Amino acid sequence: MTTYDSHYINGAWRKATSDAVFEVHDATTEETMATVPQGTAEEATQAVLAARAAFPAWSALGVEERCGYIDKIVAGLKARTEEMGTAIAREVGMPIKMAKMIQVGGPVFNWGNAAKVARAYPLEEKVGHSLVVREPIGVVSCITPWNFPLNQITLKVAPALAAGCTVVLKPSEIAPVNAMILTEIIHAAGLPAGVFNLVNGLGPVVGEVLASHPEVDMVSFTGSTRAGKRVAELAADTVKRVALELGGKSASVVLPDANLEAAVKGTLNACLLNSGQTCSAHTRMLVPASRYDEVKSLIQTAIAKFTLGPSLEESTRLGPLVSATQRDRVIGFIELGLKEGAELIAGGPAKPAFDKGYFVQPTVLRVKPTDTLAHEEIFGPVLVVLTYDDEDHAVRIANDSIYGLGGGVWSTDEAHAIRVARQMRTGQVDINGAAFNGNAPFGGYKQSGNGRENGRYGFEEFLEHKAIQLPTKG
Repeated sequence: MTTYDSHYINGAWRKATSDAVFEVHDATTEETMATVPQGTAEEATQAVLAARAAFPAWSALGVEERCGYIDKIVAGLKARTEEMGTAIAREVGMPIKMAKMIQVGGPVFNWGNAAKVARAYPLEEKVGHSLVVREPIGVVSCITPWNFPLNQITLKVAPALAAGCTVVLKPSEIAPVNAMILTEIIHAAGLPAGVFNLVNGLGPVVGEVLASHPEVDMVSFTGSTRAGKRVAELAADTVKRVALELGGKSASVVLPDANLEAAVKGTLNACLLNSGQTCSAHTRMLVPASRYDEVKSLIQTAIAKFTLGPSLEESTRLGPLVSATQRDRVIGFIELGLKEGAELIAGGPAKPAFDKGYFVQPTVLRVKPTDTLAHEEIFGPVLVVLTYDDEDHAVRIANDSIYGLGGGVWSTDEAHAIRVARQMRTGQVDINGAAFNGNAPFGGYKQSGNGRENGRYGFEEFLEHKAIQLPTKG
């Protein structure tokens, strides 16, 4: 077991003032793999003030000099990929092979991409007789989740630093080990004191300070819609900029002419990645009523290939959930769906045959549009299937959600699929399982949040625009 006893404030590891700790559990064995200290409101305030003091000098550095530090962080991450991937596989539950590729490989790309975007970004332009200047917004609070912990940290911290902002990070208390390793890498890169700070802690304690403190200029939050509303409420008092990436209930719309086998396989992959613990997971599959029986049979065949197993085994396709609380929540939703009359296509609430670990069977249920499971974000390996009568009906069902984060359309006619995609009120739509694009904007409509991450769109979130009016001649 690893014991961490400090927060990272003003360029140094500072021993925590409270003896209270968070226990971090291995999702497969349920054993305590690490402890991290629970931060206090005072420690959060110290971190904010350190970031404020560091801002003038950091923001005055040239882009190339700031990006030079980021280059060192990228090198440090690459060197510790094995260690980082193992830590995330244990604390989150994603199988090790995918954890190294996605949970670490993604952040390595995104740290490097933040520097690439910053180096190429035009920070000044002439508009008529005005010089329009883009400047860093200031001190940024980053509050991040447990499901893709390092990547969600990266998509906030990397572009913020590249833009010239200083940062205070509060990672999830459920999966904080990766953040501690990252902070060691950042410290080794030699950033000036106060530019990056980390305080572990509870949302109602540390998070509330970071969302409300008057010396914070922006708060970037990823997590539940409920918690995001609280962050926005606290930030409103000082009129901070707020970026929120929240929940989702994304629809995979299978049009009548789709390749059903590809659509089923692709939808299951998009639903079950990270055991369904993905905000943009395609958790609603919309199929023509006339082809439901075919889809049902294909699902039952395809889902059998998603073998459950320990997260550190190379052959595991689907790992455990992150915690006992999350496991019980997901099983509760499956039981509720059955109680409301859902048809069980595959899986179910029964406990898989493991002595330990937060495992849930990958489950598929046919539900009605009015059922709870057609609307609530489950955040587990659960797909719901809904049938529709015609295309307009399918679009209405897809848009019948408080969320709008991801989605997909399946059709052998790409132009037709794009026409349907344009009608979906959601931030991203994949056509026929098209790959994720790390330079395209990622974010949501409606209660999935506001603001965007990835590429130049994520970089721009951390900039202010200043217009300097120049005198005209004559």
